[in-house]
Amino acid sequence: MHKLLASAYKEALLLSRDIGGLAILFIMPLVLVITITLIQNNTFKTINDTKIPVLLVDNDQGQIAEHISEGLAASNSFEIIESLSEEEAREAVFKGKYQLAIVIPENLSADLQKKVTTNVEGILAQFGLEEETSPTSTEDQNFQKEVRLYFDPATQVSFKSSVKNGIDKMISQIETQSIYKAFQEQIGEEDNAIFETNSFITFKEIIPTKDNKEIIPNATQHNVPAWTLFAIFFIIVPLSINMVKEKTQGTFVRLRTNPVGYGTVLGGKTVVYLGVCLIQFTLMLLLGVYVFPHLGLPQLDVSGKLPLLFVVAIFAGLAAIGLGLLLGTLAKTQEQSAPFGATFVVILAAMGGVWVPVFIMPKFMQLLSTISPMNWGLNGFYDVFLRNGSLLDILPEIGLLFLFFVATTLISIVYNERKNTV
Repeated sequence: MHKLLASAYKEALLLSRDIGGLAILFIMPLVLVITITLIQNNTFKTINDTKIPVLLVDNDQGQIAEHISEGLAASNSFEIIESLSEEEAREAVFKGKYQLAIVIPENLSADLQKKVTTNVEGILAQFGLEEETSPTSTEDQNFQKEVRLYFDPATQVSFKSSVKNGIDKMISQIETQSIYKAFQEQIGEEDNAIFETNSFITFKEIIPTKDNKEIIPNATQHNVPAWTLFAIFFIIVPLSINMVKEKTQGTFVRLRTNPVGYGTVLGGKTVVYLGVCLIQFTLMLLLGVYVFPHLGLPQLDVSGKLPLLFVVAIFAGLAAIGLGLLLGTLAKTQEQSAPFGATFVVILAAMGGVWVPVFIMPKFMQLLSTISPMNWGLNGFYDVFLRNGSLLDILPEIGLLFLFFVATTLISIVYNERKNTV
């Protein structure tokens, strides 16, 4: 135990002398999480806070254009701006001044009513409820109208799809109501509504609750654990660099002359750097709880979650330390350890879902993400922050993180022993 404490004390002295390294470890993650959360906060806010201006060219001046305009306005997502001509709207959108323009063609409402009436009369005639009418020309039966949509070329595909689906739904609703109304008129029941036009099937999102309050995810809950995990794993860079320094400066050679095993040396590093990880995590939590509200960001809710959060942080820190010990053992120069360590952390973060959610990745990348320790740690944090998980729920994640630490540490010890016995 005395040797382990002495090794840890030696490591703490080395780390305390590197003021620049300490600043990177503690200050840069705070700046990073503030910046990313501020950028992403709008994507988690209700759309009521931000309305997208939409140009509407109404060449119809009928029911459909009015219904589309009212539907878009009622969604609280769009600000309708009337435009006089399609050419002006197209030019404004393609230059990036607006994200969307909707062009309603002429006589759309009248032609739709005409088509519905024709179809209804044909159906009733087949049942003998309507007198035979003169056949409608093929041109009248097959006419089609198109609502033209102009999108800014920089607009995301997901936004385009949601707008198209929304407008299609509104037009389909108008068609359905027109059909019901035409049937009522043909059978002489205009005054008594025998057809119910309200939607029979509705959708309701069931949101998890705690103490009768809905738990709605926000940018803080997503970004604090994600970028805290990134900061924790970034310690592999200074850890591996210090190990390489000790080898190049002859410190390891002097240690070998003392009755101190390589496992004890690594144990001292583990103790110190685990403390660094927990300090990083604590600073991140304090930032989310006390600083974010003053920046207009949602406050991080940690009530009743601190013990489990620190459990996940401890095991995530161990996994990061194990990776740093392995890299420091294998690397021969700082030029090997520093660039590789920084790049490898970025790769693990990308694979683990820190930058992009795993579920939108290609299938192959989704499979690769399951072997990223950052993905295990991130799922552990999400289980606590967003899913109200218990210790039993996070056991798989912390178990994988601990096994990763044990495996990387054992590989480091075995590799060092074989290298020094040859």
